[in-house]
Amino acid sequence: MGSEGIYERYVNFYTDFAFKKLFGTEVNKSLLISFLNALLHGREEIKDITYLNTEHLGTQEYDRRAVFDVYCTNERGEHFLVEMQKGEQQFFKDRSIYYSTFAIREQAPRGVWNYGLKGIYTIGILNFCFEKEDTDYYHEVKLVDLASREVFYDKLTFIYLEMPKFTKGENELETLFDKWLYAIRNLASLMERPRVLQEKVFFHLFEVAEIAKFNRKERVEYEESLKAYRDWFSVMETAEIRGHEKGFTKGLAEGLEKGMAEGREKGLAEGREKGLAEGREEERLANARNFKRLGVPMDVIIQATGLNEDVIARL
Repeated sequence: MGSEGIYERYVNFYTDFAFKKLFGTEVNKSLLISFLNALLHGREEIKDITYLNTEHLGTQEYDRRAVFDVYCTNERGEHFLVEMQKGEQQFFKDRSIYYSTFAIREQAPRGVWNYGLKGIYTIGILNFCFEKEDTDYYHEVKLVDLASREVFYDKLTFIYLEMPKFTKGENELETLFDKWLYAIRNLASLMERPRVLQEKVFFHLFEVAEIAKFNRKERVEYEESLKAYRDWFSVMETAEIRGHEKGFTKGLAEGLEKGMAEGREKGLAEGREKGLAEGREEERLANARNFKRLGVPMDVIIQATGLNEDVIARL
């Protein structure tokens, strides 16, 4: 397998391979430490992290499995779950809440326990937007008393970064956090390290992210990961386009139906509508098959196609 299809100098951060290589490996953990410290805006300083097992099972055999992208603790025992989401997922907030429960339960020791917990941070780096009208790209969520507007519990923190909304240019980067977000969003489109990224950590980032320095095994793994990312992007883009097309077609059909004369003309219209409906159903089934082949989550397939879970499972 060669270098077909890869023209960039640096990896695409939103591929599974790149994310785990840069943020999920012991040899590069200084990158994750720097990013987390920048994310926390100086409220505390992480000096070291220990990577934990990313695959977790519930307490019962029928419980669902959870596989985290990156899971670690710092020297104070605080837990960090870092997730990269390359495409929109309807229940991503629900998933991040669900994932945090594993970090809570794992802190319970055997025997006597007073329920004291260490802090838990669930961080989502999102290549999509929750609300397009809102311009804020940084969201920090805690349990809050609605009456007093004060934080009720400060050990459970959810941070979501809507990366498409981060639009700062090089000359607008002020903080280390700004620089990290700029590097993450633009890494694949850069041909050299920008001068504004002078910190030592960015020398390291651009060195390990350079595709030409990968060994053959890494190169093959990255190509496969990049193809999966591009396939995912294409599928989601197609689903969005189809959704718009279906909405337009439905509106047009309703307008024609309302203004159509009775009798023969109505019969012809109904025939055309039936044919279009059958065609749309075949298209939805074909899209669902492609989604399943690419490993798209069931809830995303349901949202994109409008089919129910039983129909999709039989495909």
